[in-house]
Amino acid sequence: MIANTSVGTIDTTARRRIMTVLFVGVFMAALDSAIIAPAIPALRKAFGVDNSQVGLVTIVFGLFTLSSTALMANLSDRYGHKQIYLMNIVLFAIGSLMIAVAPNFLMVLIGRAIQGASTGGITPSAGAVIGDVFPPEERGKMLGLIGATFGMAFLIGPPVASLILTALSWQWIFLLNLPVAVVIFSLGVRNLPTAPHTEKLPPFDYVGMLVLATMLSSLTLGINRVLDTALGMTLWPWLFGLAFVCLPLLIWIESRSPAPIVPLRLFSTRQLVVTYILCSGAGFGMGSVVFITSVAVAAFNTPAEQVGFWLIPMVLCSTASSMLYGRMINRLGARMVMFQGFIILTAGMLALGLGGSNFWLYMLATLLIGAGVGTVVGGTLRTVVLEEVQANERGIAQGLVNMGIAVGNLLVVAVLGAIADSRGGGIDGLSLAYMVAAGVSGVMIVISLALRGKASAA
Repeated sequence: MIANTSVGTIDTTARRRIMTVLFVGVFMAALDSAIIAPAIPALRKAFGVDNSQVGLVTIVFGLFTLSSTALMANLSDRYGHKQIYLMNIVLFAIGSLMIAVAPNFLMVLIGRAIQGASTGGITPSAGAVIGDVFPPEERGKMLGLIGATFGMAFLIGPPVASLILTALSWQWIFLLNLPVAVVIFSLGVRNLPTAPHTEKLPPFDYVGMLVLATMLSSLTLGINRVLDTALGMTLWPWLFGLAFVCLPLLIWIESRSPAPIVPLRLFSTRQLVVTYILCSGAGFGMGSVVFITSVAVAAFNTPAEQVGFWLIPMVLCSTASSMLYGRMINRLGARMVMFQGFIILTAGMLALGLGGSNFWLYMLATLLIGAGVGTVVGGTLRTVVLEEVQANERGIAQGLVNMGIAVGNLLVVAVLGAIADSRGGGIDGLSLAYMVAAGVSGVMIVISLALRGKASAA
């Protein structure tokens, strides 16, 4: 295990350098998620694959991101947040290079798997480093800035990809990650703090990791039903059943492991349990953004190639609210931040569900949804977790936040897509889907009140 790093030994200038290394690394990983969509047609053409096959580029990335998060976070706590963060930067660069030079589509998928696995470690390791080097009163602001990277990536990614595809080729979308990774690694080696090992490491929890990966993979494949489509069989009930069986088995294994991959004490307080539930709710709200462009196409006949520009105000709102509430968490407290964030998000979903066919209501709804998502997915929940866990568990605790958000993302795409399709997939179906999403967000408003208030947290 690693020792705590004393925040008093690191001056303001050093913290700025550390934050630069973390911000650029997380932004690189987030940008790759946002930049892939414009490259899909080029990949389909280059390797002669159909739409179902090329969709694996996104599915494989998401599957390996979710499945690797606990592993990378646990390794971060065992061997050092700096070491694992930099290792994942290197792995991300290797995955990018493999995709760029891939002679066939299988190599592309392997590269995406490596990228996904490394992305699963970059964000939780970065959050843990922030917990190591920043005092409690500054963590919310820094984590809010990290949270804002996803909105920035969504805003910048598609036009950057389009520019690269026009001026160069699709390979350069991935090759450009290499010099960025070299810079991050070089700066990280010099500036990220190294915490010393304080005790002999217990055996790694291989069995727990295997069961957890099986559970998460089964859950992911059951929700997106990609195996059902690929094999022409109905497998999703069995996959859900396998995930359900794995849960008590995992609890039994972890309760007996000397060094569990997911320590059960991270679920021992109401504050942490409520936080993880809110993470899934935040991921549900974040994932609902996927269908906003479909509303514009269905309601206003907006050309598909132009509809992305309609989201720019929403993304700006999301980025601004993430940074704003990150600064305000110390004054308002986590409960009030999450309470307000889910109220804003619910209001946006209701506006979209009730009046999405009205242009001005649609634009208002996107602004509210953007502000709500930026607030609930920003740094607040990560800050709560840092305050509740020991220094040698910061990595896995941050990883659980990521996993909760990812599960919410998976669920919302499946649930809202099914609801919209049940009404024909047009504006009526999408309106109903967003009313359901508003209901889920409304439940999160109530659950957020279970967080400790500011006075109690102090």
